[in-house]
Amino acid sequence: MPSILFVFTSADKNLKGKPAGWFLPEAAHPYYILKDGFNIDFASLKGSNPPLDPLSVEMFAKDSQSIQFHNDDETVKAKLANAKKLSEVKVEDYDAIFYVGGHGPVIDLPTDPVNIKLATEFYRSGKIVSAVCHGTAALVNVTDSTGKSIFAGKRATGFSNAEDEIMGMTDAIPFLLEDKVKEVGTYEKAPEPWGVHVVVDGKLITGQNPASASGVGKAILQAFEK
Repeated sequence: MPSILFVFTSADKNLKGKPAGWFLPEAAHPYYILKDGFNIDFASLKGSNPPLDPLSVEMFAKDSQSIQFHNDDETVKAKLANAKKLSEVKVEDYDAIFYVGGHGPVIDLPTDPVNIKLATEFYRSGKIVSAVCHGTAALVNVTDSTGKSIFAGKRATGFSNAEDEIMGMTDAIPFLLEDKVKEVGTYEKAPEPWGVHVVVDGKLITGQNPASASGVGKAILQAFEK
């Protein structure tokens, strides 16, 4: 059975000092698509119990999978409590890496040398590198074997400028993800904010927003079925 590493942020505050963290459905939806066919481990920069953005709990209070992931799934609770530190992760133990979104990942993961090194090793090893929403931010300083951005000559997506504007978050994070991807690659998005959009370009799989999380899970599954 293939193994996949879910990476969560450890940042619990945005630049305004308001609560941040990882976004509930962006972990829950892919997890329940992948859990029966993969060994799944959780990790974050600081390890156990990565901070959950309370806004995502509120927004998805009627989403059955989010409720199960957050409240009822003892396996998930154990995985979160025992999440590895990224510095403890060995690339050879996994076949894919997946970055869970939320505004937290824009704060801590893009510039962290441990994360950059880890994701670069995953990509250069030819393994699946995937992310949803602001999880894509974790990859902006990751490079291929030539030293170029992994977005160079690639299509990718992540939370759009318009979506961050709607949420009033443009000055609460270090950069806007759409702008950052456009600097080095081809950014794509759904015709309207909050629309489902998943991009698969080789081993790079990205999703735009919470609505795209299931699609990323399905794309990872399909990549291994091939």
